[in-house]
Formats: sequence, C-alpha cells, structure tokens
Amino acid sequence: MSTEDIKLPDHVFPTANGEINLSEVPSAWLVLYFYPKDSTPGCTTQALEFTELKDQFDAMGATVVGISRDSVKSHQNFTNKQELQIELVSDADEILCKHFDVIKEKNMYGKKVMGIERSTFLFHNNQLMKSYRKVTAAGHAAQVLDDIRTMSEVE
Repeated sequence: MSTEDIKLPDHVFPTANGEINLSEVPSAWLVLYFYPKDSTPGCTTQALEFTELKDQFDAMGATVVGISRDSVKSHQNFTNKQELQIELVSDADEILCKHFDVIKEKNMYGKKVMGIERSTFLFHNNQLMKSYRKVTAAGHAAQVLDDIRTMSEVE
C-alpha cells in the first residue's frame, strides 16, 4: 500500500483513558506514532518528548496519539508512571499496525522476530500529509512539530 492511500480507519480503539475513533478526532492535525513497547528506554524517551511538547502541539491544533500492541493496563501503568499527557491506543489485535504496515521483521539478540517498526503518520483534516519510517526516538517529537509549523505556514 503506498503511503498516499492510507486513510484513517473508522473504528473505535481502546486507550489508556477510554476509547477513540481516529477518523473522528476533532483537531485539524493528528499525529499517530507507532512504538514497540511501553516502558522501554526509546519508547519512554519518545513518549516523554511528545508530552513535553504537548502544549505546543495543542497550540497548532494537533492531537498526538501513541500506538503499540501493549494492553490497556500496560498503557495505564506507563501513562501513570511517566505522567504522560498524550493518548495511548492499545492495538493488541494489530488492526492499526497492519493498516499502516508497521509490523516488520527485526533482529533481536540474533533472533528474527516480528515487531513494530517505530513509525509516525501525520494527518491534516484526515488527509495523510507525511509518513516517517524507521524513526529515531530522541528528537522526533520536535521534528514532527516543526513539520506541522512549516506545513501550516503553507496553508
């Protein structure tokens, strides 16, 4: 599936704080970032950076949503422990992971495993504007915020 063909699914997903239908998020901008696992070093760095910049994302009319295969309970623990201010979706059934094609073969300690490739998708009014693959956790939130600012100036 080419990136341009990716649409937001009209489906309700469980989150750390309830439920969300990504196609009905009222903000102009929607940042969906996929990450491998709650409470791991890179994923914690990424979640904390998005949380630190939440006010700036809000000011740009952007909602940030993190997505992993972890359970709602795991997301709640991660959110509480790190005092996260962003929504985390539990995609235990891999509906979103498959939809966005983020499950990739990875090499973990010499073993080949299937896992989430850290990826982010930036939507504006439900239209995919940019996708980021093989993301480096540190500094990524600021990069996405800068891209939203740049694209907003063009509008």
